[in-house]
Amino acid sequence: MRRKASVFKELIALVIKIAVILLLFVVAFTFIYGFHMVHDPHMSPMVNDGDVLLFFRLSRDYDIDDLLLLNFEGERQVRRVVAQAGDTVDITDHGLIVNGSRITEPRIFQDTWRLETGVQFPLTVGPGQVFVLGDARQTAIDSRVYGPINTSDTLGTVITVIRRRGM
Repeated sequence: MRRKASVFKELIALVIKIAVILLLFVVAFTFIYGFHMVHDPHMSPMVNDGDVLLFFRLSRDYDIDDLLLLNFEGERQVRRVVAQAGDTVDITDHGLIVNGSRITEPRIFQDTWRLETGVQFPLTVGPGQVFVLGDARQTAIDSRVYGPINTSDTLGTVITVIRRRGM
């Protein structure tokens, strides 16, 4: 009889441990981290349609060149930070100009152009805002259209890209 009670107690302890681990996993991926499957071609080749992103929800302190996740008109977008609060952004025939200096971006393979519609340049990024661009500069809908974004309106920083095509 004692042996059955001991096995039952161990089984209950195991179930409790599994439940606690599952609860911690759910809390972590509900409030701290998140996953997002990309359905947006405007970050190619860094992030492609079908990739899965792991993003960190708690930090809104973005650095230049960070990838962040945001909502625009109900669609989630991944965009690259090119200017922070206080920076002056301009787009000329020479490309992207931040604080009077032409920015060379080794990961970007297309020229940065002004769009026909959108914000007027030059512009200064306000407090608590960032200016973001898509890597596919010729087709991306980004801050050239909707202007600088409030960091409080973003979803988080992309911390890893999981290539899922072909799986």
